[in-house]
Amino acid sequence: MDLDRYVSDLQNQLAAAAVNGDADARAVAEQLNVALEPAVRLMLLGALSDVAGEITQQIAPGSVEVVLRGRDPHLAVTRPEPAPDAAGPTAAEVAAPALDDTVSSRTTLRLPDRLKARAEQAAAEEGVSVNSWFVRAIAAALEPGVQRVPRRDTKQGERFTGWAR
Repeated sequence: MDLDRYVSDLQNQLAAAAVNGDADARAVAEQLNVALEPAVRLMLLGALSDVAGEITQQIAPGSVEVVLRGRDPHLAVTRPEPAPDAAGPTAAEVAAPALDDTVSSRTTLRLPDRLKARAEQAAAEEGVSVNSWFVRAIAAALEPGVQRVPRRDTKQGERFTGWAR
């Protein structure tokens, strides 16, 4: 996904807003255009990550992740597959959320520190957030006929999760 279009649109709107101002206003707008580019890119990546997280909750045990290739984000979709001999739901049925599953809710979960550390380690090994890992684990426990998403082997430095400063 090319973010340049969105960044350029915002810069053009700022320049258009300053065109009727005096020379100082145009100079400030020009300086803001340069300074805004990295902030806008980061904001757009954050929005994409939030959307991917919400979609992942809806299609668990499948997932959608934002992967950076150079400066450009790409969406990596992992679809759940049923176990070979299982009579459970198909991947399409699992991917289509039930009407009651369209709204997510926040739940507080108290875990022993040791269990929490193990869950964090498992999530890191799969390259997903702890929240996504919990959603997948719960969905797998409640839908035993659906094969769990296999762990992906990732090379260090190719996958990014979260924010960088």
